Amino acid sequence: MRKYELMTIFPVEEDQCQAGLTNVRAALNEFGAEIEKEDFFGERDLTYEVKKRNRGKFYLFNIKVNPAKVIDIDHKFKLDPILMKFMFVRIDE
Repeated sequence: MRKYELMTIFPVEEDQCQAGLTNVRAALNEFGAEIEKEDFFGERDLTYEVKKRNRGKFYLFNIKVNPAKVIDIDHKFKLDPILMKFMFVRIDE
């Protein structure tokens, strides 16, 4: 398993943000990822409009996952209607 950082952006509405976080945690667990740390980075203005929104809540996850599963998680996240943006970054050990 490799370590990754996963940056996510959710809508600012609390109910949608919590639903999005639940979806992300469930998807990570579904594909065998271990969430080592989860940080809230705050609510910020976006540089450009994403899914017709100008603000978002940023969350950073530090995870351990099999590299082959990252593609599956990526595909699942792309189909999530709540998750506005996300990005995986591999952490070199």
